[in-house]
Amino acid sequence: MAAEFLCVRCARHQRTCCQDSEIYVSLADVRRIQPFAEGVEFTEFRAPGYPVHEQQIEDPFWHKHVFQPDGTRRVIKQVNNGDCFFLGPNGCRLPVENRPIVCRLYPFDYTAEGLKPQPVSGCPLELLAPGAELLPTLGMDRDEAERLRAQLYEEMCET
Repeated sequence: MAAEFLCVRCARHQRTCCQDSEIYVSLADVRRIQPFAEGVEFTEFRAPGYPVHEQQIEDPFWHKHVFQPDGTRRVIKQVNNGDCFFLGPNGCRLPVENRPIVCRLYPFDYTAEGLKPQPVSGCPLELLAPGAELLPTLGMDRDEAERLRAQLYEEMCET
């Protein structure tokens, strides 16, 4: 019997990264996602609900290119319960290659300078098998993540 995927265990244990999260999307993300939105507007401009998203000091590039002068930024809409617009009963309804880059990068933490050595907090590490590490368990590759991070920062500059 195959081991249950970590994200499935997480969803039973707690709210996940697809719930109550404010997912920034670049214009390029919007273009990649649009064919799967069934004609529905899936983004909105909103001010951060959580101070952690105010990255003016830690990543000034992010702050300069993501935030509008009024303090809002383009994010995926949430449904009434806080779930991502694209979260379905079996996970994300978007093909992996069409998901927002920030989603594909999670749980990597990063700035304009590069990937940080440790992933962001939020994934329940206590659900990992004994001796297992988070990134290999999720099938995450640092080289691919760095490529995606560079792409994200390039796309941020698009107006």
